[in-house]
Amino acid sequence: MKKGVLFVALFSFFLSMTGAVLGADDAQEDIRKEPTCKYCGMDRGKFAHSRMLVIYDDGSELGTCSIHCLAIDLALNIDKTPSSVQVGDFNTKKLIDAETAFWVIGGNKPGVMTKQAKWAFGSKEDAEKFIMLNGGTLATFNETMKAAYESMYADTKMIRDKRKMMKMKGPAHK
Repeated sequence: MKKGVLFVALFSFFLSMTGAVLGADDAQEDIRKEPTCKYCGMDRGKFAHSRMLVIYDDGSELGTCSIHCLAIDLALNIDKTPSSVQVGDFNTKKLIDAETAFWVIGGNKPGVMTKQAKWAFGSKEDAEKFIMLNGGTLATFNETMKAAYESMYADTKMIRDKRKMMKMKGPAHK
């Protein structure tokens, strides 16, 4: 009987520790909190490699699917100051500091919510490797945000046109 109780206790302890370890390693907790993008409705888990998370100095936060949707939020919340902006690393999908990330603008991989792709990497080597394979230009966060704002009209028009075509095709094509 004591062995059974000890086994159950150890097994329960193991399960609780496994859960704690998984929780600590869960690099996508932000996706659980905000599974879809507020602005476009896209699945942030599916786009974990481009997702963004902004935390404002008032404690509020927002997760988006892309830098395009982050740019919308920053423009709409002009009186709020971001205290942290994070982005999904293209390779690992883990959130990294967007301001210190190595960004690639352009290349042959289709962007998220944009014609001109914008990807973030935790290391310069990863960004350069991506450029060698896919093209694009190395950039800073500020340069990437500028590119996002400069393409906002064209990107928004592209999104509207795509959604219009989907509506015309009907619900079976979504």
